[in-house]
Amino acid sequence: MHDTSAASDPAEAPVRGSEPLVGHEQCLRRTLRFTSALDRVGEGVVITDADGTEVYRNDTARRLATAHIAGPLASSAIAEQLAAARRDGPNERVLEMFVPVRRVLVIRASPLVDGGIVDGSVAVVEDISERRRVDAIRRDFVANVSHELKTPVGALSLLAETLDGEDDPETVTRLSGRLTAEAERLARLIDDLLDLSRIEAHEAPVVDDVTVQSVIAEAVGAARPLADAAGIELGIEEPAAGLYVEGDRWELVSALRNLVDNAVKYTERGGRVVVSARRWAAGDGVELSVRDTGIGIPARDRERVFERFYRVDRARSRSTGGTGLGLSIVRHVAANHGGDVRLESEEGVGSTFTLVLPRGGARSAAAGAPTRGIGA
Repeated sequence: MHDTSAASDPAEAPVRGSEPLVGHEQCLRRTLRFTSALDRVGEGVVITDADGTEVYRNDTARRLATAHIAGPLASSAIAEQLAAARRDGPNERVLEMFVPVRRVLVIRASPLVDGGIVDGSVAVVEDISERRRVDAIRRDFVANVSHELKTPVGALSLLAETLDGEDDPETVTRLSGRLTAEAERLARLIDDLLDLSRIEAHEAPVVDDVTVQSVIAEAVGAARPLADAAGIELGIEEPAAGLYVEGDRWELVSALRNLVDNAVKYTERGGRVVVSARRWAAGDGVELSVRDTGIGIPARDRERVFERFYRVDRARSRSTGGTGLGLSIVRHVAANHGGDVRLESEEGVGSTFTLVLPRGGARSAAAGAPTRGIGA
């Protein structure tokens, strides 16, 4: 008799080719997982076979290929490096493009070898544009700081050398005054550098409800001695009661004080500087404005006055002790708070700088705090 029990149920009978099918499915899943992972990396990846036919390109590389102007240039350079890798071995190329802004790519290509035979090539493309931009800013900043520090330090050294052994009381008094002024200038520069460093590090500033009246009072109070010494009338247009801004109190006061200091320095004796605030009509914010009757800013300089160490009038900056960092501090405070800083100016008439900030008050209202501002 033949035992047929093992094959009596067709459902239990082995299926021809079932084990290879399972292996194929597993391989497919692994491939999909691998390509999905490559689509999530920040570098572009392009793979070709032995004939140079492209067999894979991840999401980053696809976006690069479709970029306006840069796409064809980058694709051509990648193809060249892949061909060179299949022919000559590993290679690397730095591709700089100006399309219209500067973009820098590092292309690293290597051959794919199977059993000692070159079976294709792979290229990894890294976009280092932002890194190069930051490095350039850092180099420029260090160079500018070195130059700006060298001026007062050199003056201090020269004045001290001249003062040494001087017997004439009048000359000693004059040189001592200049020595003190240069020391104060150096101290202001260092203070501004520290402030700028601190503000730049605060990508997410401490957020609180701050009364506009308190920010104005503190900033104007700190700038008033400078205004009095320069013969400038410094006034305040009282803001509406209960007006709040949302942000870091120290940063806000620092920004407004720099705007007031800047207005005073570029206003002639007998001129006027006025600080005011109001709700921003175009959105849910607050406008803090500093208006002066100063010399104004030429149109060619208005886009650059917020750059570090940029000065419209270098001779005047030296005489007033300006560091060229004040408006850069203002711009960083505005950016940190999700706000903006604007400039309106007319030569010979004056300038108005306006700091736009998010309106606050919700926290104070929720806590049951009075909303009448300072002195409430």
